[in-house]
Amino acid sequence: MATPTRAIFSSSPRIFFNHTPYTLATLSHFNIGLLKKNRHYNRCCCYRFNRSVAELRSPDLVAFEYAELNLKEKVSEAGHVRIRQHVNPLSASLTIPVQVPNWNEVYGDSTLPLMVDIGSGSGRFLIWLAKRFPESNYLGLEIRNKLVSRAQFWVKELAFNNVHFMFANAMVSFEQLVSSYPGPLVLVSILCPDPHFKKRHHKRRVLQKPLVDSILKNLHPGGRVFLQSDVVEVALDMRNRFDSQSDMLEHITDIDPSVLCDNEGWLLSNPMGIRTEREIHAESEGAKVYRRMYQRRI
Repeated sequence: MATPTRAIFSSSPRIFFNHTPYTLATLSHFNIGLLKKNRHYNRCCCYRFNRSVAELRSPDLVAFEYAELNLKEKVSEAGHVRIRQHVNPLSASLTIPVQVPNWNEVYGDSTLPLMVDIGSGSGRFLIWLAKRFPESNYLGLEIRNKLVSRAQFWVKELAFNNVHFMFANAMVSFEQLVSSYPGPLVLVSILCPDPHFKKRHHKRRVLQKPLVDSILKNLHPGGRVFLQSDVVEVALDMRNRFDSQSDMLEHITDIDPSVLCDNEGWLLSNPMGIRTEREIHAESEGAKVYRRMYQRRI
């Protein structure tokens, strides 16, 4: 069965590269990455190339990379928010499933292919995708309500009818939400989730077996899962959970050998066309981001 995923990705997972705005920030990141692989790179040359970008703070880099959205961050009370960086998803208030919305009221066309971003953060990433690829619908699930309120404010300001954010714990509500959606689920992303470093807190990590099972159950044949983290322990945990599902999933490099990975099997670049905010912050500090993408067998 052919899968109607042309709006989000084609047979090549790198299709978004054709739409990537090669800004000074992205070019700087790309060249620094190449230079640092060479132990003898010219530091003076690197400095000259990145001089103007290096003067920017990490939040400025985010604003620069998402400049085309022209988000009004200082308009209304939703414009600037203070949030807790980490939230306990097992707290009593977050273990109650959310009410399934009327999808016909949420989206202009609820039969379009759906991408779900688990832990959508500020929402810029999904809003950018919604603008660039309007033939699909986008759903962001986030457990920090203030971020959801601001993201929804931005969606209203931009008058988009193909992206929606919900205050929801994906560990509890993912199944009932996606199983009720009228169209096909074609992409699920989990990008830099809360690491919960202490071993006794690993049960708080969003990607547990029930969520993996629900993703596989609802993912349309040919649909994809994109994982990413700048914490190698978290990335390995997510990777192991999906690598173990080889009867249902293939890694993208097994489908398209031209996709570039390092010698450990991590994708060398983000296939979505733009970096997430956490990704920008991490890479601006010299951290490595670990990425995997899987496709459900047809």
